[in-house]
Amino acid sequence: MQTHFSDADLQKPHIQEAERILRTCVHCGFCNATCPTYQLLGDERDGPRGRIYLMKELLESRDDDDQVTDETRLHLDRCLTCLNCETTCPSGVEYHKLLNIGRAEIERRVPRPAAERAQRYALRKMMVDPKRFKALLTLGQTFKPLVPSKLRSKMPANPVDAGARPVANRHTRQVLMLEGCVQPGLSPNTNAATARILDRLGISVTPVAEAGCCGAVDFHLNAQDDGRARMRANIDAWWPYIEQGTEAIVQTASGCGAFVKEYGDMLKDDPNYAAKAQKISALAKDIVEVLRDEPLDTLDVTASQRLAFHCPCTLQHAQKLNGAVEGVLSKLGFALTPVQDGHLCCGSAGTYSITQPELATQLRDNKLNALEAGDPEVIVTANIGCQTHLAGANRTPVRHWVEIVDAALT
Repeated sequence: MQTHFSDADLQKPHIQEAERILRTCVHCGFCNATCPTYQLLGDERDGPRGRIYLMKELLESRDDDDQVTDETRLHLDRCLTCLNCETTCPSGVEYHKLLNIGRAEIERRVPRPAAERAQRYALRKMMVDPKRFKALLTLGQTFKPLVPSKLRSKMPANPVDAGARPVANRHTRQVLMLEGCVQPGLSPNTNAATARILDRLGISVTPVAEAGCCGAVDFHLNAQDDGRARMRANIDAWWPYIEQGTEAIVQTASGCGAFVKEYGDMLKDDPNYAAKAQKISALAKDIVEVLRDEPLDTLDVTASQRLAFHCPCTLQHAQKLNGAVEGVLSKLGFALTPVQDGHLCCGSAGTYSITQPELATQLRDNKLNALEAGDPEVIVTANIGCQTHLAGANRTPVRHWVEIVDAALT
């Protein structure tokens, strides 16, 4: 793709990065074929190719250019950041990096309406602190009829009890685990189940209370500086354990895992954190990356349920781990039902299901129809956002896949 940046513009690091990405695009349109929003809306501007043109126009224009409008932002906001387009693209366009640049630029130039700013600020403050989120969740469950419907559907009626965790540090092998910000409240059993499974395999989970939200919520709501501050805080919290030789930083939410694996790239220009961030990204592993390399036959699992697996976009498109969970579940003896169009997003996409509820609901219902076609007893997934979004329809039960494995241990 041809670009027209001035010499002055090309002195700016974000414009240099944008030009590099834009020039890899050959505008073939293959990306539109697998873009969930393009499939729903049929608007070129709601597909990756159209959004790339919009961002090119935005970045090449002047600050006072009246062509930069709320309409441009609308089409960027509608993007799920599912990265299906990156999986499809034959030219290797790093679309998500360009999208981060474009969203930050339009946020700088065109202020949002006050109501939108308030909503996004409230979401960030509500979600990123685990204790605050859990307190608000408890309050919401107590007064559930008063909660807005698009939030009410995401509140679990009766979360599965977490049960006991193994004693920490009793094995030679040690890993850290990012507990997450909303998962401890919405699905407290997920991390506890992970710790029990790892304990059976001779691996201890070291708790690091100082590590908080991975930064994705802030970053994707265009508070990118706050997101990077959370990255640095997590690096500081983990670093002493890394120096002591911990073998991995485990994530049970694939959205967090995908983001932590980007720390090295997102902090590459920070002289104080660049090297540490690269190390963090190298150590970050989704739980399936740990389990698939372990002797699973020693777990003694009694697998009796028929499952449909929803592979989150952050697992298959961002982390390139499509098929990994299915392989582990099959090896453990679980029966998996076939799922058509497994590459398509369920519509959760972090806070997308709250900021774009109509599109998110259409995508969720389409995904559930595909998942339920094989008549599974339970739908399992690998990301808390997908889990709560799909469960909000009150159809087939939805759980994290490690909970099902933990429950089947004998």
